[in-house]
Formats: sequence, structure tokens, C-alpha cells
Amino acid sequence: MEYITLLDMASSLGYHLAMCGAETFRVEEAVLRTLHAYGQNAECFSIPNLLIITLNIPGGEPMTRIRRIGYHGNDMDGVEQYSNLSRRICAETPEPKVALQWVSDTAGRVKKYGICASLLGNFLGASGFCLFFGGSLPDTLLSGLLGILIGLVNRFTSRLHANPFFSTVAASYLMSLVAYLLNDMGICEAPNTVIIGALMILVPGLLITNAMRDVIFGDTNSGINRIVQVLLIAVAIAMGTAAAWSTAAYLLSPPSGLGTPFPGLAIELIASLIGCIGFSILFNVHGFGISFCVLGGMMTWAVYRLAGYLGCGVVLSNFWASFAASLFSECMARIRKYPAISYLVVSVFPLLPGAGIYYTMLYAVNGDMAAFASKGAETAAIAGSLAMGILLVSTAVRMWTIWKIEHSHRK
Repeated sequence: MEYITLLDMASSLGYHLAMCGAETFRVEEAVLRTLHAYGQNAECFSIPNLLIITLNIPGGEPMTRIRRIGYHGNDMDGVEQYSNLSRRICAETPEPKVALQWVSDTAGRVKKYGICASLLGNFLGASGFCLFFGGSLPDTLLSGLLGILIGLVNRFTSRLHANPFFSTVAASYLMSLVAYLLNDMGICEAPNTVIIGALMILVPGLLITNAMRDVIFGDTNSGINRIVQVLLIAVAIAMGTAAAWSTAAYLLSPPSGLGTPFPGLAIELIASLIGCIGFSILFNVHGFGISFCVLGGMMTWAVYRLAGYLGCGVVLSNFWASFAASLFSECMARIRKYPAISYLVVSVFPLLPGAGIYYTMLYAVNGDMAAFASKGAETAAIAGSLAMGILLVSTAVRMWTIWKIEHSHRK
């Protein structure tokens, strides 16, 4: 057995999965499942920025591979491709050199959107959620253009190797300042709604979803690591928009104007469709997967509104909606043989508290500490309810999968 090549193959597979944004348990399971298919006793430990694999060689010294995981993005096609590759290697168990070559070849098969398509995703994501939060048609178009501005700022700062915290502060500051300037010129009617729509692009949806799933599956270290990253990005969003508000209040007339909350279920579903198409592009989802992600997002919001119609409060409505989104994602994962995260990360997006983060910051800047505490607590409660909805479904599916495997072994 070519142990070094086998270890290189497994570490390369786990590294690429982690860099694409896969959950911790998926990275570890893919590595261990692949090595066990070759009859090897192995151990694997993964956190968001580190992968360690140890191969216990019979009659020899253990061999260990350590890979540093750098900043990783939102590449759902990559997660799907490498997950499918893991299953293929387990089913065929080719020579380690051949399997290693398969891993290298897969990198070339992962689809990527070009800059124009990516900026279109920014435009659709921002404009869709501006309409979703009650923006007028002109404001919806402005929000889409500001979403493109965010995309350009992120690309520029990425080329300069700026850290995500600085990139988020810069993007949120410039975008918000332009919105306030347009409001002062009489072009933008509801700057707050325009900003919230564009800010949804900066909300770390994949980090939030993966943090929940990591904690659910017992990967507490990874979960806490991701939660800290989420909090830092939320602080960066708040800092950028707060600095823009202060600048605008000093140089311009005080920004004013809000959208109409809950513009109507039909408009909200159309807005969800537009926004989820945009975020499917930003999360690098391709083919029919986009249709299912959009369907999941619309269904999730319909469940939220139905729960509210039946008398549930905001927190409980978010719980049932996230429960439905998680159930839909798990079902689609088994029907299409793709990771559930590919569907969940977009389906749950209409529920993410981007508006809560913005208004919490706004109240703090204006010195309204009572409203700040109230909105902050509500935002935290919504995040907790989303985690609980996903937790229940994921835990139940996990238990059912383990029972099914053990039951088949007994036979």
C-alpha cells in the first residue's frame, strides 16, 4: 500500500472540501470514509482553519498530515463535486495515485461564475431583498446597484489580500454613504430599506448555517470558531454603517424614509425568488440546483407568513420556517444525492436577521438604548430560533441515518 500517496489523497480531498465551505463533520466524514474504504485505520480532526489526519500503519509508526485552511468562500458546487468524488473513490477504490489524480482533476471541473455573472448575483440579491423589505421600485433598483458596488469593493480588497473584517467595514461604509447621499439629493426615498437590501449580501449566511450544523453534530470548537467569525462580521457591518450614518449626519441633512413593512405575500414571494436567484449565484450553485434553492426560499417565507397568520410570534414563526427549510433541504439532499447545505444555505436566507443587525446599530448610534436593547434581544432570539429549527431536523435525520446503517448491518 502506498501510504504516503493515500495520505496525500485524503488530505487533499479534505482540504478542498474545507476551502469550498463544507461543514466540519462533512470534511471529517469524507476523509475517514475514504481511508476506511482502503482498509486503513485513521483519525481526522478538523476545525475551520486546520485539518489533521493520522494514518495508523499496521506494524509501523503512525503517519500524520497537517493542512492549514486559509480563508474560504461560498462554493456549493465545489462541495457537491468533492462529496460525490468521495463516494466514487469509496465505491471503486482505485490505486492511490489514480485517486489522487481524480482529486486534482475535480478542481478543474468545479464550475465558476465569471465577474459579470457574480455582479448580476449581487444586483439580484440586493434588489430582491430591498423589495422584500418594502422598498419601492426605484429604491429596489438603487439597492441592486449598491449591491454591485459591494461586489466591486470586495473584489478590490480581496486582490489586496485585505482581511474579511476590513473588507466588510469598507463595503458597508461606502455603500451606506452613497445611499445617504442619494437620499439627500432626493433620488433615494427610503435609504434604510435600500441599505438593508444591499447589506444582505454581507450577511455571512454560510457561516451562520455551518456554525449551527457544527454545534448540532458535536463539533463545538468549530461551531464556536464560526460563531465568533459571524459576530465579527456583524460588528464590521455595524461599524461601517454607523460610520456612514455619522458622516452623513455631519455633512448632509439627516437621512430619513422607510419602506413599507410586509408589502404583501405575493410581492414578498416574488422578491424572495429574485433574491434567492442572486444568492444562488453568489454561493456558486449551478444547474437545476438553483431552481430547488429558489423553491426552498419561497417555501420558507410562505411557512413564516402562515405561522404568523396562525398566531405565532416573530420568534416562533422563524422557528417553524427554519424547520421547514431544513426538512426541505434534507429531503432534496436524499432525492438528488447532493449535500443538504447546498439547499439550506439559500432556503433559509429570507429569515436571516439582516434588518435586525442594521436597526440595532441605528438605535445605538442615535442613543436610543432602550430600542437598542430591545432590537438586539429580538435579533438574538431570531438567530436562536433558526438554530433550533435546523437542530431538530438535522438531529432527527442523523439519528435515522445511524439507525438505518446499524439495522442493515444486523441483517
